[in-house]
Amino acid sequence: MTDRAALQHRLEQGIATLGLQLPAGAVPRLLDYLDLLVRWNAAYNLTAVRDPAEMVTRHLLDSLAILPYVTGSTLADLGTGPGLPGIVLAIAAPGRAMTLVDSNGKKVRFLREAIRSLKLEGVQAVQSRVEDVQGQFDCITARAFATLVDMLGWGGHLLAPGGCWLAMKGRRPDDELEALPSGFALASMHSLAVPGLEGERHLAVIRHAGAAAAPAAC
Repeated sequence: MTDRAALQHRLEQGIATLGLQLPAGAVPRLLDYLDLLVRWNAAYNLTAVRDPAEMVTRHLLDSLAILPYVTGSTLADLGTGPGLPGIVLAIAAPGRAMTLVDSNGKKVRFLREAIRSLKLEGVQAVQSRVEDVQGQFDCITARAFATLVDMLGWGGHLLAPGGCWLAMKGRRPDDELEALPSGFALASMHSLAVPGLEGERHLAVIRHAGAAAAPAAC
């Protein structure tokens, strides 16, 4: 297994390439999360990525790439799986109330253990289908768990007025954008360069229609 020093070097290089400044202690906590994920993954198959070095790139850095676009005091991460990008964002940008949503029981058990062991304040894990979640959130993240049409159809009610929906995608989803549900509009599209990751990565920022043209932090 790749040793922690090598993983830390890979992570720190990636953070520098992304131009991010994380809080003191964030890198060790991200590596603690990675260690926990590796151990649980051996028994519970939480992610198809097995190599810890690949996890740094495909999970940690990929999640951190959207950090500049995260805004607001409340965030919901829908279809979070083992906490991607939710747990990573909670470590990298603490101080907001976060709700991590997944329908898979073993993944939610892992999330609750991660929240407990990493001492993540203001973070909760909810086992639920997206359409059954209650409340509204300033920021919603979703890491390619469905099409934009389905994401917004299931969870559009969760986006607060003036809020931002951050949809993480591979290729630019032009066909999906043409079919956005009524009431939503694309505010901006960003091509993400994730250090060490081959292939396209895009972030679609979606807002309520009418708010898309207004000035926003996202």
